Amino acid sequence: MTTLIKKLITPAQDESVMTMLLHALYRGAQALALPMIGIAAFLVIWAVGANNINTSLGKFPGPQAVATQVVNLYQEHQQSREKERLFYQRQEERNAKRVAKDPNYKPKTRAYTGKETFIDQIGTSLVTVMSGFILAAIIAIPLGIAVGLSKSLNTAINPIIQIFKPVSPLAWLPLVTMVVSALYVSPEPMFAKSFVNSMVTVTLCCLWPMVINTSVGVSAINSDWNNVSRVLRLPSLTHVQKIVLPASIPAIFTGMRMSLGIAWMVLIAAEMLAQNPGLGKFVWDEFQNGSSQSLSRIMTAVFVIGFIGYLLDRGMLTLQRYVSWDKASANR
Repeated sequence: MTTLIKKLITPAQDESVMTMLLHALYRGAQALALPMIGIAAFLVIWAVGANNINTSLGKFPGPQAVATQVVNLYQEHQQSREKERLFYQRQEERNAKRVAKDPNYKPKTRAYTGKETFIDQIGTSLVTVMSGFILAAIIAIPLGIAVGLSKSLNTAINPIIQIFKPVSPLAWLPLVTMVVSALYVSPEPMFAKSFVNSMVTVTLCCLWPMVINTSVGVSAINSDWNNVSRVLRLPSLTHVQKIVLPASIPAIFTGMRMSLGIAWMVLIAAEMLAQNPGLGKFVWDEFQNGSSQSLSRIMTAVFVIGFIGYLLDRGMLTLQRYVSWDKASANR
């Protein structure tokens, strides 16, 4: 078989194949080496710079201090989970003894109220940002489609969008807090008010990019597609489902990616101000703590925030590749 392949491949073809393989290996090595060089250069500059910066809490944290805190924060999380396990185990043992003495006793289990760990706060922030983002998408995408389809509605709503679009979402936070405090009144609320404040603030910051990009994508649909829809006399809902949504998906996802990136940035500041458990509150608590480890913990949180933001963007991009017909826009 090998002899047959050698006979079929001419020397010129063999040289061409080898050249292509070498080019592919070179591109792969370049794609791997260049980021590694960039990261190594950044770490060296960071380590040297941090070593020469003295603060009131000691030297500015370098890579080694951050790596140490990553291990410490994970160990603290493990210790907290062990305390939680023992807490519920003790309750079960006490309840078992009470039931043994009194069969009519109804066991009660109290919730563990230990302090949230760094990993717990990561989860809280992700839940908050995704809740606000999904709520915004439910509102913004239908509104954007309606605005894109109707010139009259676009003319009516556009001034409102242009006025509120440049307003920082944090400017809404005091108003949101007052409205939530007035309307969200319940003796046993399903969600904490601080969570609702942060979620609504995230929703407000997500709305405008999604509305604008969706409306632009809908209004830019190829006229031939609209003409086909008219010829077939498609009902309005079918027109939106079969023509408008598939054609405007690239623009919709562009707005969603922009909104999610902005939402993640805004959430950290909102958690600081609203004191909602999450990464923002973790950073603020460490700043207020002022211990010798506070700076390295804050720096660790900064890297985690950036890395999660990157993963959220890549996740949205991957989702776009699955549902979008425009693969070129999905690769940007």
